[in-house]
Amino acid sequence: MGYTKEDVLRIAKEKDVQFIRLQFTDIFGQLKNVAITQSQLEKALDNKCMFDGSSIEGYVRINESDMYLRPDYDSFVILPWKDRVARMICDVYCADGKTPFLGDPRNVLKKVIKEAADMGYTFNVGPECEFFLFQLDEEGNPTTKTGDVAGYFDMGPSDQGEQCRRDICLALEEMGFEIEASHHEVAQGQHEIDFRFDEALKTADNVVTFKHVVKTYARRHGLHATFMPKPVYGINGSGMHTNMSLMKDGKNAFYDPDAELGLSETAMHFIAGVLKHVKAITAVANPLVNSYKRLVPGYEAPVYIAWSASNRSSLIRVPAARGMGTRIELRSPDPSCNPYLEMALCLAAGLDGIKQNLAAPAGTNKNIFAMSSKELEAEGIDSLPGSLEEAMVEFQKDPFIKETLGEHVYEKYLEGKLREWRHYRNKVTGWEIDNYLCKY
Repeated sequence: MGYTKEDVLRIAKEKDVQFIRLQFTDIFGQLKNVAITQSQLEKALDNKCMFDGSSIEGYVRINESDMYLRPDYDSFVILPWKDRVARMICDVYCADGKTPFLGDPRNVLKKVIKEAADMGYTFNVGPECEFFLFQLDEEGNPTTKTGDVAGYFDMGPSDQGEQCRRDICLALEEMGFEIEASHHEVAQGQHEIDFRFDEALKTADNVVTFKHVVKTYARRHGLHATFMPKPVYGINGSGMHTNMSLMKDGKNAFYDPDAELGLSETAMHFIAGVLKHVKAITAVANPLVNSYKRLVPGYEAPVYIAWSASNRSSLIRVPAARGMGTRIELRSPDPSCNPYLEMALCLAAGLDGIKQNLAAPAGTNKNIFAMSSKELEAEGIDSLPGSLEEAMVEFQKDPFIKETLGEHVYEKYLEGKLREWRHYRNKVTGWEIDNYLCKY
């Protein structure tokens, strides 16, 4: 059972909370907040807290700016690093205070979750968020120097981020997370902290919270944390592998002990739906120009559209666990994405596969990275988009995207990402200077 209004007021009084941050995200997943004092808390809990939506990326025009924040009582938590400061995650409502704002990413996810619920399903998600810890320069600005020489699962003193990672885990547990594992990743300065899966809305909230906590504690350790997908050339980038399962009538709908590989027809249809729409989903799951520097062969990131029961070179992997642990893992998303929109699209794509009874292609156990172009073509294995520009073309080609996101988010996201690509295309990069300035 969740918190009530009275619970939140009581805890705030008992803990002498003086300041509350009402948090939400813009359509690109950037965390925003309106801060209030304790004297305004009851008003906020009654959904009477207004803010100017015209100042938020992808929200509304100046003449439509008045919007309401409706706090999720269950998200109330005291911040471990702030004295007497709490936060609540909010849904955004229109000026009438009654209509959910269609441009709020959290409301987009809630709409698809309801569709799943109407079909009898609960959607569980477990993300694996990787990040880098970098040193700061003398002026406090981020560098790309790591200060460590550690690799996969290494320990200190090689792992210079060990203490910071420990403090992040302890803070997250204090905020109600169940931390399953934390470790140094493959690349120097790269880390991963895994928290337990949950229902999709709670998990998306947790991803946003996780990124904020990681960045906060990195600064407290004199470091900079980044979820940029590929900050350093020549080493692995950071992904956000997304583990997904559907529950129905208290059972895992992806599991069938009598089926091949233990995967139910529902699981196979879900996989087929994700594969059908994954090119267009990539524009949201991999939203930056930089995302496509990670999605290249040779650095453990998936490039080719295929699935497998074991193969880590495939886009979708089915981990070995069966029974209640049966799940599929989409390996392409990166942690710069908006988790609300990414999870909404993944769920909607899977549901589309179920509704349409789509057949998944045969799985592959070959090392796809080692296959030639002719072998890939013979196997019918296509590739993900190779750039943000290509991804936005796929985004526009698939009507499923607009249907899922809604017209407002679709148009604003498209506008913002095309603008980002134009800015990048017009920029003269260091690579061009290094390769062309003297030669030509």
